[in-house]
Formats: sequence, C-alpha cells, structure tokens
Amino acid sequence: MKFRPRVVASCLAWLALAAQPSALASEVEDAAVKAAFHWLALVDSGQTAESWRQAASLFRSAVSQEQWESSVTAARRPFGKLLSRQVRSAQYMTSLPGAPDGRYVVILYDAVYEHKKAAVETVTPMYDGDAWRVSGYFIR
Repeated sequence: MKFRPRVVASCLAWLALAAQPSALASEVEDAAVKAAFHWLALVDSGQTAESWRQAASLFRSAVSQEQWESSVTAARRPFGKLLSRQVRSAQYMTSLPGAPDGRYVVILYDAVYEHKKAAVETVTPMYDGDAWRVSGYFIR
C-alpha cells in the first residue's frame, strides 16, 4: 500500500487542528485551576482580606471586603480545618447565570474538612483583564 505524501500531510494537519481546541481548553482550565489554588491557599490560611484583594473586579464590586470576610469565616468555621482538596472537574464557560458574558472556568473540588468529610467547593475564576482571578466561591 502506497501513501501519498500530500494526503498524509493533509490528514496530519487536520488531526492537529482537530486536537487544538481541546488542548487550548485544557491550557485555559489549567491556568484557572492554578489561580484558584493560590487564592484558596489565602482563604485556607485565614488571609481573607488578601483573598478579597486578589479576587476578580466583579467579585470585589459585588461584595465588600467586610462582607466577604464575615461570610467566608461563618461558612467555613463549622467545617473545621481543611484536611484535603482535590479537583473533581474544571469546565470552561463563556456564559454563567447572573454574570456578564466572559471567560470563566467552573471548578468543583472534593474537600475533606475536620468536621465535614464530604464537602464540595465550587470556585469560579474568570479572566479579568490580564489574569485569572476568582469571581465566585461556594461551599456545601
């Protein structure tokens, strides 16, 4: 069986283009997960004021620093100390309910706390001008 160089080259080019969107999505998701990890480290260590300062502008315009500090402390206090956290999923989205269109990654984490063995954290970084910054956090 003979292979024609042009046909093989065309097939390879097509395969490279077909794989590109998922590779690009994976890179975007990885960057957002990395930003979320650093932001969560601030929250985990009790640096709630700094976590507010490093959050997305959308987050800071929706919630005052004082509101954020009191609500995150109240929400997490009953759970106790964080023991482990693992990414369950990360999904790139351009539209979310109640938020302006943009570039978001919705990340679900399975977390284990001292007093809550099966918590789920939802962290939503958004591309905010020049970097990924967290625009939403929810724990249940």
